[in-house]
Amino acid sequence: MITFSIVLFLLPCTLYAHGVRGKVDAGGIVVTAQYDTGEAMSYARVKISAPGAKLPFQSGRTDRNGRFCFSPDTSGDWMVVVDDEMGHRLEVMVPVNKEKRIKTDKQTGGAAKGSLPRYKGAIMGVSMIFGVFGIFFWWRGKKIYKKINVYRKSGEH
Repeated sequence: MITFSIVLFLLPCTLYAHGVRGKVDAGGIVVTAQYDTGEAMSYARVKISAPGAKLPFQSGRTDRNGRFCFSPDTSGDWMVVVDDEMGHRLEVMVPVNKEKRIKTDKQTGGAAKGSLPRYKGAIMGVSMIFGVFGIFFWWRGKKIYKKINVYRKSGEH
């Protein structure tokens, strides 16, 4: 009996478990994220918020071409945030109508508020460096000037 049980467990048998199915539907909204140079924001983190929801509707990453697709389930203004985790962030408001489509034909997102074009940021950075070094050398020069005056007044030259 024990040998029969062991042989029964070792023999292959068919298992009856639940299966899965897939379906491909047309539609959805595609968001494309790019840097100002035109380069795609590849594999950047994406967070999509439904109108009036406290939790994110969907999250993930863009593909290598900077695209992310989602299918809204309600109408309203959807917030899509794309963040490359290196300081670049894109926020796009996507208005969706009752048919679950974009309300306008043209939907574009801009740079995050407060961001500067590349050349203005470079000029500002160089200016800040010159400012810090200017203050440092002014303070140091003032200190040396005081030492020279004390040395002159003492008459030891």
